[in-house]
Amino acid sequence: MQGEERTSAKLKLAAGAVGIVFGDIGTSPLYAFRETFVGPHKLTIDDAHILGVVSLIFWSMTLIVSVQYVTILMRADNRGQGGTLALVTLISQHIGRSRWHWYTLMLAVFATALFFGDCMITPAVSVLSAVEGLTVVQDGLDPFVIPIALVMLLALFFIQKSGTSRVGTLFAPIMIVYFVTLAVLGVFHIATAPGVLVALNPWYAVQFFMLDGWLAFLALGSVVLAVTGSEALYTDMGHFGRGPMRLSWFGFVMPALLLNYFGQGAMIIGMGDAAAAEAIRNPFFVMAPEVLRLPLVLLAAAAAFIASQAVISGAFSVTHQAVQLGYIPRLTIHHTSQQHQGQIYIPLVNWTLCIAVILLVLFFRNSSNLASAYGIAVTGAMLIDTCLMAVLLFAVWKWKWYLWVPVAALFFIVDGAYFLANATKIPSGGWFPLLVGGLAFILLTTWSKGRRLMRARMAEVSLPLDIFAKSARNSTARVPGTAIFMHSGASGTPSALLHNIKHNKVLHERVVVLTVQIAEVPFVDGADRFQVAEHGDGFYSVRLSYGFMEETDVPAALKALSRAKKGPDYIEPEPQRIEIGGGPFEMIQTSFFLSRQTLLSAERPGMAIWRERLFAWMMRNAATPMQFFNLPTNRVVELGSQVEI
Repeated sequence: MQGEERTSAKLKLAAGAVGIVFGDIGTSPLYAFRETFVGPHKLTIDDAHILGVVSLIFWSMTLIVSVQYVTILMRADNRGQGGTLALVTLISQHIGRSRWHWYTLMLAVFATALFFGDCMITPAVSVLSAVEGLTVVQDGLDPFVIPIALVMLLALFFIQKSGTSRVGTLFAPIMIVYFVTLAVLGVFHIATAPGVLVALNPWYAVQFFMLDGWLAFLALGSVVLAVTGSEALYTDMGHFGRGPMRLSWFGFVMPALLLNYFGQGAMIIGMGDAAAAEAIRNPFFVMAPEVLRLPLVLLAAAAAFIASQAVISGAFSVTHQAVQLGYIPRLTIHHTSQQHQGQIYIPLVNWTLCIAVILLVLFFRNSSNLASAYGIAVTGAMLIDTCLMAVLLFAVWKWKWYLWVPVAALFFIVDGAYFLANATKIPSGGWFPLLVGGLAFILLTTWSKGRRLMRARMAEVSLPLDIFAKSARNSTARVPGTAIFMHSGASGTPSALLHNIKHNKVLHERVVVLTVQIAEVPFVDGADRFQVAEHGDGFYSVRLSYGFMEETDVPAALKALSRAKKGPDYIEPEPQRIEIGGGPFEMIQTSFFLSRQTLLSAERPGMAIWRERLFAWMMRNAATPMQFFNLPTNRVVELGSQVEI
C-alpha cells in the first residue's frame, strides 16, 4: 500500500512538473524547426536538409537535455536544490577558497547574468510565436499580432503581484493537453511519410555537414532553439525532485517534442516545392487541419503564457538567491503564499523585465528577429554549465581522468559548437543578451566586491565585543529593555553600538549583537539556525544562519530561539532551551539598532572610482534592512557613519 502511495505521489509531482518546468522547452516547436530554414542562414528545402535538421534536433535533445542535464547534472544537487548558483556552492565546499574557487564563482555569476537576458527574450519570443499563428488562420491579421502580444505580456506581468498559486492549478492540465496535441499532430504526419524516421540515424546529421559545411555549422544557431529551457530542468529540480522530473521528461515531454519535430519534417517532405516553401514559414500551425488551427493558436498562446510565467518566477527565485549570497543589493521581496515559501514577487525585477520585454517586441517586431537574439544567452549558459560540470566530475565526484576527460570533451565540443554558431548572430540581435549579461555582471561583481571592501574597512576600526563589554561596564547608564544591534561582520562591535555609546551614553539592560549569516546550502535546519555567546554584563552575540533560498525573518527567529541547540564554544543551555538574560524577546520592549553607512570614494587600492560610485549608488537604492529582515517599523533606530572604500 505504501508503494502505491509513493507511486501516486511521484505521478502527481511529475504532472506538476509538466505544468511548471517544461513550458520553455515545450514552446520551442513553435519556432525552432522553422528558423533553421527561414532564419538568417536559409537552407534549401529538400529531403537531405530536412532529415539533417531533424537528426540534429534529435541528437541535440538527447545529448544536451537527456544526458548532460537530466542524467548527469541532476545528480549534482545541493541538498535537493539545483541550478548554477546551487552547483557552484556545492563545488566550493569541496575545492575551498583556492584560485579555482574564484574562477568557478565568476563563471556562475556570468551565467546568472546571462540568465537575466534570457528572461527578457523568452516571454517575447514565445508569445509572439504563438500569436503569429493567427496569420496562418486568416490572411490580413498581421497588424494585430503585436498589439495582441503586448496585451498578453502586460497581463502576464500585472498578475505577478497577486501571486500565481491559483493560476498555477490550471498550468498542468493545459500543458498536458498541449504536449498530447504535439504528439498527435506529429504522429499524424509521420504516418503519411514514415521515411522521416531514418533521421534517428546520426549519419544524416553527418551528411548534412558534408553537404553544406559552413552553412550547416551556422544552422546550429537555429537548431539549438530546440533545447532552450534545458537549464530550467536542473534549476527547478528542488521543487519536484529528481525522480518525478526524469519521469516527466523521458516518459512524456521528450517523446511528445520529438514526435512533433519529426512530424514537421514529414509534413514538409510530403509537400511539393511551392507548398513546402509556403508551409515552412510557420510549419507548426500548418500541421493542423484548417478547422483546428484557431484552437491550436489559442492552445499555443496559453502554453507560451505558462512558459513565460515559469521564466519570470525563475527570475524571482534566482534574484532571491543572488541577494542572499551577496551579489545583489537587498530588494523588496513579497511572499505571495503562506503555504509555499518559494512563491515570491520582486517588484523591481518584475517591472524591469516588463519594460525590457515590451521594448524587445516593439524593436524586433517578429519572432524570427527575436530568435537571432535568443540563442547566444542560452548557449553561453550551457557552455558555462559544461565548465562547472567538468570541475564537478574531477573535484567533487573524483572520477578517474580517463572517464571525466572524454565526457567533458564531448560536451565542450557540442556546447562550444552551438555557442560559436550563435556568435555569428551577434550583429543581428545577439548583442542584446550579451549587453544585458555584461551590465548584470558588472552590477553583481561590483556589489560583491564593494561589500567585501566595506566590511574590511569597518573591521579595521572595529573593537572586539569582549573588550567593549568590559570597558562599557561602569562607564554608561543602563536602562530597561533589550537593544538588538544588527551586525554584518562575523566578529567585533557594530558601528551603531559604538555610536550609541558615543552620542547617547546609555545602554539597555540586555544588549544583543545579531549577525545574519547566509550559508552555502539552500536550507538550514531549525536546530542549527542559532549560535549564542555570552560576553558578560548583559552582552550577548547571536548568529542566525539561513540557507540561500530562505526568507530572513528576524522576529520569527527570535521567537524560535528557545528551540535552538548550542554551537561549539557557546553557553550551556538549560534542557531544550537557551536562556538569554532578560527572558524571551518581547517586541514591545525591544529596539533594533541599524548601522547605515555613507560611502566616500577614496584614492586607495580597492575598486576603480567609477565602480566605487556605482556601489555607493546601489547601496543608496537598496531596500533597508528593516524591510529585508522583516523588522517592526516602530522599533527601529538607524545610526549613520561614513566609510571610505
